[in-house]
Amino acid sequence: MALLIEIGHNGWYSEEELAAELLKLDPKADIRTMADPGDLAEVTMMAVSTLKSDLPTRLPNLQLVQKLGAGVETIVAHPALGPDVRVARLKPEEPAREIAQYCLAYVLRGTRNMRYHETAQARAIWDPVAPRRPQDISVGVLGLGHIGGLTAALMRDMGFDTYGWSRTQKDIDGVTCLTGDHGLNGVLASCDYVCAILPSTDDTRDLLNGDRLARMKEGATLINAGRGDLIDEAALISALYQRRPGHAVLDVLRKEPLPADNPLWKHPCVTITPHVSGWHLGDALGDVVENLRRLQAGSPLLHEVDRARGY
Repeated sequence: MALLIEIGHNGWYSEEELAAELLKLDPKADIRTMADPGDLAEVTMMAVSTLKSDLPTRLPNLQLVQKLGAGVETIVAHPALGPDVRVARLKPEEPAREIAQYCLAYVLRGTRNMRYHETAQARAIWDPVAPRRPQDISVGVLGLGHIGGLTAALMRDMGFDTYGWSRTQKDIDGVTCLTGDHGLNGVLASCDYVCAILPSTDDTRDLLNGDRLARMKEGATLINAGRGDLIDEAALISALYQRRPGHAVLDVLRKEPLPADNPLWKHPCVTITPHVSGWHLGDALGDVVENLRRLQAGSPLLHEVDRARGY
């Protein structure tokens, strides 16, 4: 039983780097890369970041696709994946903390007037402006799963008035947790910063459409570190001119890499980062080799996904 690595895109770990890290954890494991896949009939498990190829159709004994991260929307309904192939994701602590820190960085950038001071410096203007106090600022987190829960807790611990929204009711100490359409509309209308950390599902695609964006607090900042299809990007461009939101920080886009002619690149009220909010897998790589072992032993997998539900 062999594990085949196919990252599926550039700009992250190479397949060889990842294979070397996995072999440190289990030197006896049969771990292969696309550069030297060997007999494809021996492959029972794939490890992927993005599943784009038709490779599964050439793996007659494939049993499991392991996502090297959380979002599995490019995998669960992939046309090359047979209905009996199982899917698992990771729930790593390190990138979850990194995503929470990413959101905090942009909240602090706004509350500490960083952009204003950079503009003033460029014009050689000395203009002290008082920062806002955390307790006077409301931060909303959309999605209170593993990553969103950490993000909400970090905002709370920094002293912000913190709200969270999820499809099902959650309970986080010091965080006002809401659910349902009424709760979502309330978070959008009242929060100075809205951090979106939601998976891509039938329920979340285009969740932030023109109508919901119009409900945002005037001048608020929208930070998306979840999935790009959460936001209707055409509606966002229109909404920015109405200052609802006043600024958007986008680490994820509907199409990645974002085409050079996309108007979001040059919009004065948009900040784009190239899907870097959560980078390192940390100790979660241990779950990859553990799932290979469990697959071989016929034991329950770690973090298996319900393909019908999409998460």
